[in-house]
Amino acid sequence: MRTSNRVPRPAGPPGRADARRPGRPRPRTGQARPHEWFARQLLLVLSGQRPVHALLGHAGPEAYDALARLAPRTPLRPPPGERWAPVLRGVGACRPDTDVIEAFARIDAGGRTRALAFRLERAGSGRWKCCAIEVDVDTVS
Repeated sequence: MRTSNRVPRPAGPPGRADARRPGRPRPRTGQARPHEWFARQLLLVLSGQRPVHALLGHAGPEAYDALARLAPRTPLRPPPGERWAPVLRGVGACRPDTDVIEAFARIDAGGRTRALAFRLERAGSGRWKCCAIEVDVDTVS
């Protein structure tokens, strides 16, 4: 096996933190943004790979109750006899306020692309909590 000794080149002019997003530092390595982390957790819960109580401290009461009603139906689980696992294909977000993230995720579920939308709000403690969830046509809020 051959390895490369090449050193990666900077993305922009010297002295800039990130040429693609001036004024914004790059996220620390290994640290997911809140909406990316939450999209992965929702994928795991809605595909039956994790129990819904894994999100107990990460969702507001209404969103958690709605998620608890939706999770047993496991809308992202493969049908019996099929051997595919849902894959997170993309996550996007907008920030209408500094303490609010409205996010969406595209999920490949057995040849079908599914949509997932959710809203995160920063609590007084600084922790992000989900307050609304939508999966395709199933609205959970």
